[in-house]
Amino acid sequence: MTESEAPEPTYQVVMNHEEQYSIWPAHRVLPAGWQAAGPAAAKQECLDYIAEVWNDMRPLSLRRRLAAAGAADRSE
Repeated sequence: MTESEAPEPTYQVVMNHEEQYSIWPAHRVLPAGWQAAGPAAAKQECLDYIAEVWNDMRPLSLRRRLAAAGAADRSE
């Protein structure tokens, strides 16, 4: 089997507690703090999925702080 005939590796879309996405080799155990959050597929399919669903790159904790600050500003 030549390199061009080798099957393409499969990746898993993963997400951490801050709702940040990445890909991880599907055959490996997920690292601590990450969970499966999308397809297990070819690399480009996983990256396309992330591009579609990850619209706000800010960490969840920052989005929450900004939302709370905005709510406090509106209540004054």
